[in-house]
Amino acid sequence: MLTIDSKDCESIDRALKKYKKKADRTQLIKKLRANKHFTKPSVKRRHEVLKAIYVQQLESGKIKK
Repeated sequence: MLTIDSKDCESIDRALKKYKKKADRTQLIKKLRANKHFTKPSVKRRHEVLKAIYVQQLESGKIKK
């Protein structure tokens, strides 16, 4: 659970900005979405390999964005 220390004179917008920044740093949303359903390790590895191949092709110029 994330907690934000806010001062009395601080606006709600400022506190919300701090909360969003802290949530991004902890990658809480990514973890929750990843734990939503189980992914087999072999499928996860295959996805990583395909992503690495795609990035290499982008860098070599074979694929254009």
